[in-house]
Amino acid sequence: MRIEGKTAVVTGGGSGLGAATARMIAAAGANVLIVDRSKTAASGVAAELGGQGQAAVADVSDAAQMEAAVAAAKARFGSIHILVNCAGIGSPGRVLTKEGPASLERFARVIEVNLIGTFNAIRLCAVAMNENTPNEEGERGVVVNTASIAAYDGQVGQAAYSASKGGIVGMTLPLARDLARHGIRVVTIAPGIFDTPLLAGLSEEFRISLGQQAPFPARLGRPEEYAHMARAVIENAMLNGEVIRLDGALRMAPR
Repeated sequence: MRIEGKTAVVTGGGSGLGAATARMIAAAGANVLIVDRSKTAASGVAAELGGQGQAAVADVSDAAQMEAAVAAAKARFGSIHILVNCAGIGSPGRVLTKEGPASLERFARVIEVNLIGTFNAIRLCAVAMNENTPNEEGERGVVVNTASIAAYDGQVGQAAYSASKGGIVGMTLPLARDLARHGIRVVTIAPGIFDTPLLAGLSEEFRISLGQQAPFPARLGRPEEYAHMARAVIENAMLNGEVIRLDGALRMAPR
């Protein structure tokens, strides 16, 4: 799908992978609705994009909030062609702790945001995409999801995060098959260790050591590299129902 002249919804668009993707999409000539739980973050990115950007404050796992966000995109820009799901949280913790068993509420919240939130955004944006006039390929929309290599190489303490990202991997093909008759493609990117706000609390020395675990390039991934991959997915009509690892050949150790 050609990006120019289209409208995209980017969840988690106020920072990290989402913000880089929003900037890339706008630079390619599209309008972007930046969805984030932080009004300040979403508004900041939207302001950068000028008339091509709009902010929406929403929790992706909340049906009503996401319905309002999708409605805002349609009201402002008229249609939705692209969805990039970058919203996500991480809450590491072992199953057994000194205080007892792991918190069930914490586990459920990670699943709720990362997995259910991704599906929530897809189901709502798919309705809007289905209203579009198909292009010459019969295409009406493109969905790009964000999983993680933790879906495959989950480390100690990552049970919730890995389960949530594994769910995204698992639903990619059935969603692509489900939406194929509507001309909507679904592809998932599984990044390795990227330089995002999730790593902001770590020391520079530790961040460098994390990046050096990748065979090549031996560094942290850059959000712009994720955005570049998202653009390739959006523009290449033959990419569908697939999960793409973007990790410098990294395979995570147990801890």
